[in-house]
Parts: sequence; structure tokens; C-alpha cells
Amino acid sequence: MQSIYRIIADLEARNEAAALCTIVRSRGSTPRHTTSKMLVLPDGSLVGSVGGGEIENRVIAEARQAMLDGRPRLLEYNMSDPQRGDPGICGGQVEVYVEPLQPKPTLVILGAGHVGKAVAHLAHWLGFYVAVSDDRVEMCNPEAIPDGDAFYPVLMADLPAHLKITPWTYLVLTTRGVDVDVAGLPALLDTPAAYIGLIGSRRRWSMTRKQLLEKGVSEEKLGRVRSPIGLELNAETPEEIAVSILAEVIMLQKGGSGQAMAAQMEKKDVA
Repeated sequence: MQSIYRIIADLEARNEAAALCTIVRSRGSTPRHTTSKMLVLPDGSLVGSVGGGEIENRVIAEARQAMLDGRPRLLEYNMSDPQRGDPGICGGQVEVYVEPLQPKPTLVILGAGHVGKAVAHLAHWLGFYVAVSDDRVEMCNPEAIPDGDAFYPVLMADLPAHLKITPWTYLVLTTRGVDVDVAGLPALLDTPAAYIGLIGSRRRWSMTRKQLLEKGVSEEKLGRVRSPIGLELNAETPEEIAVSILAEVIMLQKGGSGQAMAAQMEKKDVA
């Protein structure tokens, strides 16, 4: 079996997530002792162990949550009395450090026109892994968009079959029209993407939304779509629109408000 560290290196090379769980302290009788490790993958599969049974179930649950929120945690368990909620009866105590190993966020641009190209350039500069998809093969290649890391010249509806979309994937739809959106969006709404943003006017989104509702797509799923895409900057050029789009993505990624910093300072001064 490969070592956990080699597996972690392979996961990093494939830009995939995991959580490393390490026993950092154990006292008394415990199933596993200090430095024992377990690697938890997003699908719940494991490499290694921190003790099996209920304690391991609890650590796995925390590890899967850590992968999503990006926050490490130190877990402390007594193993004496299941009647009071302890995960075992060995009599010891154990502390487990859970370290999330999050992948580089992937930004997928669907629609390789002028705005898509500008978004790819800025996203690359910001450190995203940039994937480009467009059914027009002549526009979806490294020559057309040099800042792309991967290219998927397929229909939007077929993209999930070619690209693994995860909670660390941000979908930016700089598409060319309502017909393309209506045909392709339902497949994207069934993915766990962190963000789905659609370019266009309010009228365009209203038309798209109406047709999707008529096709049976639920209100709940359509609520995931942010359209018009981006923050209000009165942007006009492809480059300005790219700044607006990536500003919104970063705001959601980092938990920002999108409010002007000066306005926030004024509120603090008043308080």
C-alpha cells in the first residue's frame, strides 16, 4: 500500500481534496496512539485509521466538514462511558487534529468569447485553475485562450461527463444566448458547484428562467444561479466585466460583503 504522504502528493497533483487526521495525544487505554494517521477522501473512503468504531465515525464526519469549510479542528474524546456520549469504553482519552487539504479552486468558463477570454486571463493571474468549455472547437483551445489550463470543446449539457465538478468549482457562464443556457443549465444545476453565475441582462435571465421552469426545473435549483453575474461596477469592456465577475466570486469565496471599505469604516466609526 502507498504511504499516506505519497497519496497526498498524488491528490495534490490531481487538484483533489482530502483531510488528514492525526492523533496528537493519547492517554490511557486507546485503540490507536500518538502519530496514528487517517486520510479521509471526499467520498468517505479512508486510508489508515485512528481507532475504528464510533470514534472513527465521528472523526470522519468532522473531516468531511473540514474539507468544505477549510477550517482545521482539534477533537478531544473521552472513552469511558457511552451512556454520557463517549465514543468508547477503553478508559482513555485521545486528541485528533484534523487538517483539511483543499484543492486549488477551479474556475470553469463556459463560453469562450471576448468576456470569457478576459475572465480566463484574470482568473489565471488570481491563482485559479482555469478550465474553458465551448462547443465551438475553434474557440476552445490554448491558441485562442492562452490562460486556460484545460479545455473541453463540448456542449454545456455534456460538461459534467467530462469534468468533475466539486464544491471547489466555480462556474462562470459567459455564453452567447438563451437557447444555449436553456439547453445546458439543467445539467450544471445538478452538480455541487460552489458558484453558478450567468452573464446577461435581467431580461435575458427572466426569459431563460421562464423556459427552464416550463421544462420542469425547480425554483430551488434556479435559485442557485446568480444573474446578472458580477458586482455592479458599471463595467463595459470585457476586461472590466471580468473584474466585476471575479470580484463576486472572491466575495463569495472569502465571505465578503461586496460593500465599499470606506462605508464599512464609517459604520464602525458610528458604532
